[in-house]
Amino acid sequence: MRDLRLFWDQTLAILAKDIRTELRARQVWLAMGMFALLVLVVFNFAFDLQVENKAAVAPGALWIAFVFASVLGLGRTLSSEREKGSMDRLLLCPVDRQAIFLAKLTGNLLFIGAVEVVAVPLFAGLYDLPILTPRVLPIVILGTIGVSTIGTLFSAVAANTRAREILLPLLVFPLVVPVVIGAVKATQGLLVTIGDTPWLGLIAAFDVIFVSLSVVMFPFVIEE
Repeated sequence: MRDLRLFWDQTLAILAKDIRTELRARQVWLAMGMFALLVLVVFNFAFDLQVENKAAVAPGALWIAFVFASVLGLGRTLSSEREKGSMDRLLLCPVDRQAIFLAKLTGNLLFIGAVEVVAVPLFAGLYDLPILTPRVLPIVILGTIGVSTIGTLFSAVAANTRAREILLPLLVFPLVVPVVIGAVKATQGLLVTIGDTPWLGLIAAFDVIFVSLSVVMFPFVIEE
């Protein structure tokens, strides 16, 4: 019980530090938000010109915006700490490496979630689609967990390289394909009232597998 309490205290302390740092700098989440909004606006004009059935195509634009914006932000979280040396100082402290991962993952979920809170209503307005329902929450939450988990793990890998801006997308994009496909299909099912349970199950299974693997692998990755 004492060890568990210490673990959560360490996690919350690192998370609070990351949130304070980001609120002061306002670099990551603002860049993510502007990128996501730009993608949605650009795709909206393209769909107006070429596609009539927006309910079948627009979910792809939404999740492309989320994934690309997430990778843009995830690439800066650990790399900036490596550059400033704060990660090295953190690793010298008697902190559980899994607590570091959980704190980083939770922080990334909060930053991406803040972008999604703005992007989803904008998406509904631009594309004139009835997506603002409680049923969209499980899709967005599960999809975001999958993308954030893969991004957090591999941002630690890429942070140790000089070509991290190029390496991170190459590592993340192939692995998040199941999440993106499941999220797009589930969102399409929501918009055309087909039903999204099988696709939500796929995303949930992906999340459980990769969260478990990432928790185990992160201590080895961060020490390299």
